[in-house]
Amino acid sequence: MTFAATVLTLYPDMFPGPLGTSLAGRALGEGKWSLDAVNIRDFATDRHSTVDGTPAGGGAGMVLRADILAAAIDSVPAGPPILAMTPRGAPLAQARVRALADGPGVTILCGRFEGFDERIFEGRQVEQVSIGDYILSGGEMGALVLLDACIRLLPGVMGAASSGVDESFEGGLLEYPQYTRPVEWEGRTIPEVLRSGDHARISAWRKSMAETDTRLRRPDLWERHIGARVQSPSGARRQKDE
Repeated sequence: MTFAATVLTLYPDMFPGPLGTSLAGRALGEGKWSLDAVNIRDFATDRHSTVDGTPAGGGAGMVLRADILAAAIDSVPAGPPILAMTPRGAPLAQARVRALADGPGVTILCGRFEGFDERIFEGRQVEQVSIGDYILSGGEMGALVLLDACIRLLPGVMGAASSGVDESFEGGLLEYPQYTRPVEWEGRTIPEVLRSGDHARISAWRKSMAETDTRLRRPDLWERHIGARVQSPSGARRQKDE
């Protein structure tokens, strides 16, 4: 089954953009996923192709109209979840990305101006998603990020299937540090344990480093990880034994 991506945007020429190169581009050419960029302006009802209006209650900027957005959404095949890229959305997490990649595809609604008429979210069951606590000119860059995160997980896209499992966020932790040749560079040497050939020691070192780096760099992830361990039966036993 092909992963079908539909992007509703005021700037369809931005797609596939970087998704037309590297792994995603090769997968697109091989038919592992498809892309349809739909221009929201095509659903405007006046001769000026108006898609926005002034904010109710006053204020700066313009707001994308619910009726125009709904017409655009209704024009695409039903089935895949509909996500709107907005800083007011829930942070995009790897678990959600993997769930999307395991599904039939996704329809992405790209915001512009001051955002969306709030009624579209309930009127068309649109999920609000954010890629970070910052503001972009529009949702297109967020859509590219979301699609890239999904596409790399599709079967056959990455060279090694394990590449998408043993990495940051998949187990609730940041990935452990990585090294490669040469063994020594500018007086800095690859840790001895990684050169030992002892797979048990290497695994233990990687687990320890992943935990340490997550605790120091992302205390928010660390707290969630610890909470998940405590809540699980095996985690509860470990905590008791410790």
